[in-house]
Amino acid sequence: MSELYIVGTPIGNLGDITYRALETFRSVDVVAAEDTRHTMELLTHFEIRKPMISCRAQNEKFASEKIIALLDEGKTVAYASDAGEPGISDPGAVLAGEARKAGHKVIPIPGPSAFATLVSVAGAGGKTLIFEGFLSPKPGRRRSRLRELMDSGAAVVVYESPFRVVKLLADIAEIDAGRRIVVGRELTKLHEEINDGTAAEILEDYSSRSKVLGEFAIFISSNKNVKLLNEDSDN
Repeated sequence: MSELYIVGTPIGNLGDITYRALETFRSVDVVAAEDTRHTMELLTHFEIRKPMISCRAQNEKFASEKIIALLDEGKTVAYASDAGEPGISDPGAVLAGEARKAGHKVIPIPGPSAFATLVSVAGAGGKTLIFEGFLSPKPGRRRSRLRELMDSGAAVVVYESPFRVVKLLADIAEIDAGRRIVVGRELTKLHEEINDGTAAEILEDYSSRSKVLGEFAIFISSNKNVKLLNEDSDN
């Protein structure tokens, strides 16, 4: 039995790397990565050199078999996605599951995630929080699922690309223009931006921009939280 380490890496600021993550990368025999070029830059920055193997969404099942074979040989492996926690809207879940089925230890090395980073500053998580990741790019499916989530009574966090974020914000505003949302753009990076307001206000802001860049995490408050906020403002 060998060890597979699932390593959380910075979502932007390299200073967020943990000491334990660096020690893990230094100690293992092989580093598996969603994007070997991206992870190589991270390792090079910290003067770490290791053999690498690609394990991305497009080849995750095949790559997992190769990594399991390495574990079977007694080698230790650390897996890192491009940024954040593997397995959370990133490859890594299949690999972790297959390694455990094969009898190997799967050890988490926790680190940053856009989900936790945004929730920590949103200020209105409530008792129930749903992490949905990326919604469907198909408008009908996206709006249908979004309506279900917003009617659930829970706060919700979704991810979105710069290419579809305005469309997503328009869908949220159409369902409930007064719903409070918090948008995190380029979290922990040089141009980090956190916007807080109603869905209508945030949509107006981003719709007026000539260009929208960066990766987005969006916190949608629960409809119960909205009622509580409105009651507080009336007192």
